[in-house]
Amino acid sequence: HLTALQDKSLWEKTGRWSDEVLDIWFKTELKSGGELGLGTTHEEPLTALVKEYVRSYRDLPFFVYQFQTKFRNELRAKSGIMRGREFLMKDLYSFSRNQKEHEEFYEKAKQAYVNIFNRVGIGEKTYLTLASGGSFSKVSHEFQTISDAGEDVIYLSERKKIAINKEMLTDEIIEGAGLEKVTLVIKKAVEVGNIFSLGTKFSDALGLTYVDENEKKNSVIMGSYGIGVGRLMGTIVEVLSDDKGIAWPASVAPFKVHLIVIGEEGSNAMKEAETLYKVLADAGIETLFDDRDTRAGEKFADSDLIGIPLRIVISEKTLEKKMVEIKKRTEESAQLVSFEEAVSMAKAL
Repeated sequence: HLTALQDKSLWEKTGRWSDEVLDIWFKTELKSGGELGLGTTHEEPLTALVKEYVRSYRDLPFFVYQFQTKFRNELRAKSGIMRGREFLMKDLYSFSRNQKEHEEFYEKAKQAYVNIFNRVGIGEKTYLTLASGGSFSKVSHEFQTISDAGEDVIYLSERKKIAINKEMLTDEIIEGAGLEKVTLVIKKAVEVGNIFSLGTKFSDALGLTYVDENEKKNSVIMGSYGIGVGRLMGTIVEVLSDDKGIAWPASVAPFKVHLIVIGEEGSNAMKEAETLYKVLADAGIETLFDDRDTRAGEKFADSDLIGIPLRIVISEKTLEKKMVEIKKRTEESAQLVSFEEAVSMAKAL
């Protein structure tokens, strides 16, 4: 976790303090004099920190990640957590001895991101996308999720599972990716992650070097890899929700089970629901227990809106059959199962 308040002099060394280079700074003045900025990203301070720990080739490769709030003075913050001026981000930075070592890790990070987006339920709609590398490299890679709520436009090949950001659409890039223009489909998308090869831009500017086996001094090769955690959550909601509300995948849901009791305090249904809640808790299954004194229809509507993966309902009616009603959020119909089956289904999520 690095400081949000950033020292002007550090960023001047890389040329990124200037608003003409980085136009999303929040800047402020100290009462004692001097300027500070709120961190938009953390390549500079982390490079300066790593410099204190890297001397020899034996100290590398080196990889650091963090989860931290970033601040960006966006001209048009919009869409709630999809594009905010204050947001939570996962950053990963790599420090390697040479280009080959960097590229090996870069590919591992790329695959890790593919795994992440698959696991959170949006893998089928998320495409590895060729984008501008800015001042760092000719090309970087974005992970773009198809959504009408997206701000980006991408040209994608659904067959090859690869896309090109609109800003990069030239014949050279298309051919280099092994694609043909007539296969490419235009879609709106949300950028949920990106990875950059930084080269030696930051290590040269801030003096991050190491001595190799031949006592020769070399600049460290760097990469950065980011996922906007809040934006990812917003994208999951946009992509997987329906007209009733959210439909969280079990991997990221706040609870696995939504337990609803239809019955008054002290009723048999309430007692059985409390017992089942304890069984689920003892099994390590995160459960939201709706024991409110309100109508069944309201409870069901709230359950659909919140979007927990599995709903279990206990009522006097289900207890007559010694069963509970169970329904997955993504399915239309419910079924009656035994208490034991309900617990097994919850464990299997």
